[in-house]
Amino acid sequence: MELTPRLRAVADRVPQGARLADVGTDHGYLPVWLILRGRLSGAIAADLRSGPLERARQTARQYGVEDRISFRQCDGLAAISGDEVDAVALAGMGGDTIASILAAAPWTQEKTLLLQPMTGFPSLRYFLQNHGYRIADERIAREGERLYTIWTATGGQMEPLSRAELWVGRQRGDDPLRGAYLDWMAGKAERALAGRLASRQREEGEIQALWEVLEGIRQMRKEL
Repeated sequence: MELTPRLRAVADRVPQGARLADVGTDHGYLPVWLILRGRLSGAIAADLRSGPLERARQTARQYGVEDRISFRQCDGLAAISGDEVDAVALAGMGGDTIASILAAAPWTQEKTLLLQPMTGFPSLRYFLQNHGYRIADERIAREGERLYTIWTATGGQMEPLSRAELWVGRQRGDDPLRGAYLDWMAGKAERALAGRLASRQREEGEIQALWEVLEGIRQMRKEL
């Protein structure tokens, strides 16, 4: 069994021997892969819908680990308690969704969080820095033509992020994909800015904020 590059990047950051809750588990590949390699002492696979959860159960059955995973159909972490897990994976969903799941489960401040937002990066970073979380590490993975970020977070204080850092995270020159990621996010900022400039209802505050984001990302790129 092999994981896709984006899921492998999450798996590589799960602490050895952890009890993991994989929220939005879909096919259950992450907990099954980790159990097969002796990386977990326990696992919960959770999903909002019955279909994905049944697919996860089938994957676990196929690889002979069904009895080592607890399957929960629930909204976020609603059916999971803090004393059951050490680490929580929230991968493959929007940043706003991840923020709402964490807000409903404040006990996650005491856990290792593996976050892989697909959208809404600025709003998720803003939520974390203002609700008692800190991002300890961010890494980048490439899968096909797409770049993905993987954040390791936990409870604690985080130095306030600039507008550009809310978009792209802290500067990490040692990540070989950082330059490509900054270029990709600069393109997103440029398109967002062009859209605001072309709008009939121009919000000058939003336009100024996007200029700051774009200039900040460009400066980070120069400093690599």
